[in-house]
Amino acid sequence: MTLFAPLTLPNGSIIANRLAKASMEENMADADQAPSAALIRLYRSWAEGQTGLILTGNVMVDGRAMTGPGGVVLENGNHLEKFKQWAQAARSHGAQVWMQINHPGRQMLAALGQQTWAPSAVALDLGGFSKNFSVPKEMTGGDIAEVQRRFVRTAQLAEQSNFTGVEIHAAHGYLLSQFLSPISNKRQDQWGGSIENRARLLIEIVKAVRAAVSPGFAVAVKLNSADFQRGGFSAEDASRVVEMLNGLGLDLIELSGGSYEAPAMQGEARDGRTLAREAYFLEFAKDIAQVARVPLMVTGGIRRRAVAELVVDSGIAMAGIATALAIEPGLPRQWQSGAEVSPVLRPVNFKNKVVGAAAVMAMVKAQLIRLSRGRRPKPDISPLWTLIRQQIRVKFRTRQYRRWATKQAAG
Repeated sequence: MTLFAPLTLPNGSIIANRLAKASMEENMADADQAPSAALIRLYRSWAEGQTGLILTGNVMVDGRAMTGPGGVVLENGNHLEKFKQWAQAARSHGAQVWMQINHPGRQMLAALGQQTWAPSAVALDLGGFSKNFSVPKEMTGGDIAEVQRRFVRTAQLAEQSNFTGVEIHAAHGYLLSQFLSPISNKRQDQWGGSIENRARLLIEIVKAVRAAVSPGFAVAVKLNSADFQRGGFSAEDASRVVEMLNGLGLDLIELSGGSYEAPAMQGEARDGRTLAREAYFLEFAKDIAQVARVPLMVTGGIRRRAVAELVVDSGIAMAGIATALAIEPGLPRQWQSGAEVSPVLRPVNFKNKVVGAAAVMAMVKAQLIRLSRGRRPKPDISPLWTLIRQQIRVKFRTRQYRRWATKQAAG
């Protein structure tokens, strides 16, 4: 199978090739927590690069629940024109463009000043950095119902904004992933215990979203192949969840892995398990492919054409690329022309894994900022200085977000 063969989705729509721009955390919202002009310019650069599918960074279903202070929020129709401009820019060269919709649960910085929710009142374990996150409130049945309604509403608004689909984020330790993991989900009711109960919220959200949008609008799920923590969400759990998702009208399942506590999506596993330098989750995906009746996508470290080809030759429908497209947004176009390009960031060798993961994220965001300003990426920047600058930026955006949140709360 060639990387540049089209993929027909279960809903009948077509993705032009097998390469996807996977989600990255941009934190480029404007003062209204809506898409900024810079964010729209960034997505136009990826559109010009000619990936078949573009997945947005996190779009929050609740303005009180943020993965970052500069995150985009879509919970009502107040700024739909900006979202339409975002979709138009991303679709300008024929890509399918799906909005990734998310709720962080307990993975929200305490500095944002909001009450965090989680399936159980289990705090994040990040060693000395744990103090940056509050102990979450255990969700009530009413809270769970509200979250479900919010995912559905945001999906409907995404369709109204002319996106071609949504991806429901149930990976990387965010809220739906927290329900799936026995480490963060200690509940004894219908939402906890067995994998069937832990997956119940995800399954109900998928069913409700699929019923609320048109048949031609794609619905996808991002799922951990494992969370790489002892006693956590396992590869066997992931296979069982995929079995439960079969037959629910999904168009794609993206497989990734890890969380804030075990950032395997960056090639680090907390339990010491060795991950490949590229296509981290391919071996897990091959196992899950045995039970999946939905096209699969693998994301994690892909930066060379040969590795992307290995993914699709393994029977996986799509190869998701993130960091490499932050460094070279025209990568698919270059690969199709025969160029052997393999973008890579300067290595980060900090002993503290949490700081190292934060530095990698800061370096990626620095590339996104440069692209949004019409400048070339600079992958050899200093990890330390980039992290410091990113922390300053986060403090500024945190103050901006808190002003917005106060205004929203006041009505």
